[in-house]
Amino acid sequence: MTLSTHKLIDSLKVGIIGAAGYTGGELIRILINHPNVEIAFAHSKSQAGKPVYATHTDLLGDTDLIFSGEDVQTLLNDQNLNAIFLCSGHGESKKFLDEYAVSDNIKIIDLSTDFRNESGGFVYGLPELQREKIRTATKIANPGCFATSIELAILPLANAGLIKDDIHVSAVTGSTGAGQSLSATTHFTWRNNNVSIYKAFTHQHLTEIKMSLGKLQDGFDKAVNFVPYRGDYTRGIMANVYTAFDGTLEEAKSIYKSFYASHPFTHVSDTPIDLKQVVNTNKCLIHLEVHDGQLLISSIIDNLTKGASGHAVQNLNLLFGLPEDSGLRLKAPAF
Repeated sequence: MTLSTHKLIDSLKVGIIGAAGYTGGELIRILINHPNVEIAFAHSKSQAGKPVYATHTDLLGDTDLIFSGEDVQTLLNDQNLNAIFLCSGHGESKKFLDEYAVSDNIKIIDLSTDFRNESGGFVYGLPELQREKIRTATKIANPGCFATSIELAILPLANAGLIKDDIHVSAVTGSTGAGQSLSATTHFTWRNNNVSIYKAFTHQHLTEIKMSLGKLQDGFDKAVNFVPYRGDYTRGIMANVYTAFDGTLEEAKSIYKSFYASHPFTHVSDTPIDLKQVVNTNKCLIHLEVHDGQLLISSIIDNLTKGASGHAVQNLNLLFGLPEDSGLRLKAPAF
């Protein structure tokens, strides 16, 4: 479907499936302030009929949207619907698309892991990797949060063919990365004043990370040794990545700044970085250091925005020919 810019500005309509969770709520927060978007529905089986602000309490006074609970197929049959976001749990998107008929005129942006291997006609939606392919796609598999941070740390090296040795990653994420459902490791009394490792060397995002690096560096076959940490805070990821590098710091900065020069959200900082610079924003900030033949790349994002919902809106903008940063110039807390 091709729409004029004028029609997009007036009537781009989107729906959200699984709107009561963290990523669904974050999408609503962004989209109600997007200049080109109207939320046609925010669907939730568990919260059907309730005001959105009853679940996402910070939205009181910002929207009167009611969670939809009616038959999903009826919602999808709206001829004016332009796109849907799938925000349900991992494995649920495949079930959803098997159960419901989605018109070819409706773009799909999936925030689960289900199609990140680019199966089912989905395109892996990392704009810094394949922006032009995203523009012409109909189905987008939104990258994972850890994957986004780690890939953005390494892609410039892969593009230059400079990954010569194994890659080592130590990364910490906030508790919202685990989703809204309560578990032993997300409960406040366990998480507070605590740090722990989980899924060391086996994290599910490794598959998409290796796939992405292979798109830029032919024959990429090095190990990505990834140790994830649960952090004692709610939002944000810091990934510290290092690998062998023969060049100078100035050469590394030149490679990275050149690679990201045309991308509005990924920036190389000459000074050390910290999470408060990116929390509540769609930014990724990168800092580089060279130590005894090793390049250390620090990468920070907000796991719910650039790591999920903001990233999904960035992909929406690309799909419909809008400025890539529409609705995404968000303010970090800073202090």
